[in-house]
This record gives sequence, C-alpha cells and structure tokens, in this order.
Amino acid sequence: MTGTGRVRPGKRGDLPALRAVQGTVLAEPWEELLSVAVDGPPVLLVATGATAEHAYPATPVGYALAVTDGDDATGYLAELAVEPGSQGEGHGSALLETLVERLRGSGVERLRVTVRVVDERARSFYRDHGFERTERLPDRYESGDGLLLERDVAP
Repeated sequence: MTGTGRVRPGKRGDLPALRAVQGTVLAEPWEELLSVAVDGPPVLLVATGATAEHAYPATPVGYALAVTDGDDATGYLAELAVEPGSQGEGHGSALLETLVERLRGSGVERLRVTVRVVDERARSFYRDHGFERTERLPDRYESGDGLLLERDVAP
C-alpha cells in the first residue's frame, strides 16, 4: 500500500468514524448505503493512518465504498473519502488500488465513478488513476452537473 497506513475491510465498529469522515468530506453523502455496507454486500474498505504510538491504529482516516451490478461486470465507486488532515498522504490512492484488486478478483471488468463537474481536485485524482470521462450528467447533484468516469479493472 502507498501512504502511511494500511487498508482493511470495514466493520460495524468503524461506523462512527466513517460517518465523521463522510459528513466532513462529502458534499452529498449517501448515508444509508454506508450503514448497509458495514454488513455487506457492498464492498467497504477503510484506510487507517500510522501514528508515532501505533504503527496501524484501528481508527479509519478514510474509506471506499463500491457496489456491483447484477452481472458483476461493472463496479460503481459510490464514495471515496479521506479526512482532511490525512489527505495528500496516499490513503485515497491505496484505497482505490486495493478496491481495484478486489473487484478484479471477483470478475469485475470496469469501474465507474461520478464526480461533480466543478470538483477539479476529484477529477484530477481519478484522471491520474486511469479514469476517463464517458458522459456528462446534467443536474446529477444538487449543486449542478456531474461527470461519469470509467476505467478498466484489468491489469
């Protein structure tokens, strides 16, 4: 993993920390999906950051939440969020890399994500990780249009 921590599957005990990250980072969070994901089947991965006291503390600093369609050929990254104090340390990249590996192993061929048109930081992050714009989604968000991005999951 890149960054200063590790990625592991999410669990029910992570929910308070994940809700805090979700509420702080995401403009339009999907709270219900996060509640369901801690018990599965959506894929929920969490990143934990290292500290001086503990090499791998249990408290999540970020998470990735993904769902697959009925035929499992396409995955959708519903949420990827890292707390502001831990951004820029590689946690988002590690979450995305681990998610891609997991989806690849389950037969998923493509991964999609939707971002707000005005969110240049997110667009740049996903572009740097192999995503390409496939469609503009008018009025996708309360705050305006979105972009559907997609990448192959195969190596």
